[in-house]
Amino acid sequence: MEASNSRPVDSDKPVTSSSHFQYPTPPRNSWLPFDLETSEYDILLLSTSLKLLLFPSYRSTDFEVHRNWLAITHSLPISKWYYDTTSEWTLDYPPFFAYFEKLLSIPASFIDPKIVELSNLNYDAWSVIAYQRTTVILSEFVLAAVLIRFIRGSVDPSTQRIISASLFLHPGFLIVDHIHFQYNGFMFGILLWSILMARNGNKLASGILFAVLLNFKHIYMYLAPAYFIYLLRSFCFSASGKLEIKNFLSLANAVIAVFLISFGPFIVMGQIPQILLRLFPFTRGLNHAYWAPNVWALVTAADRVLLRYVSRTGAEVAINLSGVASTSRGLVGDTVFAVLPTIKPIHTFIITVACQSIALVKLWFTPTYKSFLTALTLCGYASFLFGWHVHEKAILLVLVPLSLLAAERHAYFRTFILVSVAGVFSLFPLIFTPGESVVKVLYSVLWLLLVYLPLTRRVYEYPRSLSFVIIDTLEKIYLAGFPLLQAFVTLFPLYVARRQRFSAVPPDTCISTDDFICPEPDPHPAGAAAMEFLPLMMTSVYCAIGLVWGFCRLMFVYLNEETTYQGPLSRI
Repeated sequence: MEASNSRPVDSDKPVTSSSHFQYPTPPRNSWLPFDLETSEYDILLLSTSLKLLLFPSYRSTDFEVHRNWLAITHSLPISKWYYDTTSEWTLDYPPFFAYFEKLLSIPASFIDPKIVELSNLNYDAWSVIAYQRTTVILSEFVLAAVLIRFIRGSVDPSTQRIISASLFLHPGFLIVDHIHFQYNGFMFGILLWSILMARNGNKLASGILFAVLLNFKHIYMYLAPAYFIYLLRSFCFSASGKLEIKNFLSLANAVIAVFLISFGPFIVMGQIPQILLRLFPFTRGLNHAYWAPNVWALVTAADRVLLRYVSRTGAEVAINLSGVASTSRGLVGDTVFAVLPTIKPIHTFIITVACQSIALVKLWFTPTYKSFLTALTLCGYASFLFGWHVHEKAILLVLVPLSLLAAERHAYFRTFILVSVAGVFSLFPLIFTPGESVVKVLYSVLWLLLVYLPLTRRVYEYPRSLSFVIIDTLEKIYLAGFPLLQAFVTLFPLYVARRQRFSAVPPDTCISTDDFICPEPDPHPAGAAAMEFLPLMMTSVYCAIGLVWGFCRLMFVYLNEETTYQGPLSRI
């Protein structure tokens, strides 16, 4: 590559079309009805059409949560928003999201006034279904617009088009937003907009946008350490290490202004303690109802295995009786271990900060865009793996920024594939109804093929040593286990239901024939019911293995990355 085709990473000038570095464009897959190199507007149309078809699909309690927030912000004065307890689904997002719900409540009140009635709990008329589903699609246009901007300013538009399309069509957004129901696409659009500003060298705008995002949903605090180090080092300090007072004050004042706009009315009313109580309910247990596939899922499963071993062998090990029933059936509440030491919030905080610090140290010394993007991913990753009461949906904080690194080189691409497969599969339990289950599986498989096939031709590298061959083989074996896991998750509930059905039938009422033999009475009829949580546990543990390995893999690649490496992001 000639020097004229590159520019410094932290240049304040955006990339222009005249400076694009072009890769040869691989031939299209003619056997597919479409691929990720079609027009972005065709992809937008196709995606929107599918989401419209999902309007009548299953929706979780989050749907009623957001309907109730429409009613709270529309029917009550702002002074009562964070105090209302009419429904158990109280407002627990930062003020900007509350203002967003207030804005959405205005047209809702004209479409159907019952939508914004505070006492109209669990309202499920077609009007509210169509309206709320539509708001998710329309708000997601923020994500679409930003991803198109990524393509327009990329040094490699062909590859960036694949990545942008993969993000807009991501199964995580389809499952969590358009079936389960949330507004992640909209908020990740803001995050990607902030990342885009960092890529283009506009770091002040990047910091402001991230501050705005924090005031929409506080879970993005997981990413805040990477932003703090990157903006402080690359924007507030000169290359020689001198503090740039003007830049520091500009950034600090801008961020403070965003928070004052968001929290200002509540500061005046003296409601900050109440808001913080809603935003940070530390009384919840270590694990969510369905164990997020992180380190604590593995520790919890290990505790279950050790408890069973101790119970069967009679080993002299102290057992915490309060932990015998805890964590075994996916219930919300304190997680108490029976054999292993119980984890406290302070433990998760220390481990998370320690793991994040490893990446942040390198970011301080190499404050480039690529280093920032990788450290950002690792910060979200560490928070997901080691955080307190992590929701399974938080895996999107890893999958989205990691997608931007997928085409950097083969090491990143393989990490992206492993983490994406495990992460998307970990979201499958959110959708358990038969029709939608078929959709989530088929859609995810198709998405994976449409991303994997074009990208692997760009970045694939043959293993160069025996250790790489072994790792490559083990990773392929791990990925091959997901179809088997899906078969188990699908068939095991049928087996449990069959055992429960026959256990309920008195032995003298069953008549054996040539085609059917009555089963032996189940000596432990409650055993089948006790195993109902097994598919969830298997999913969580198996996905956790891949995600923990993916974190170690990404951290190793990042720490051993040569600063002189000239990958695609290094030329931005």
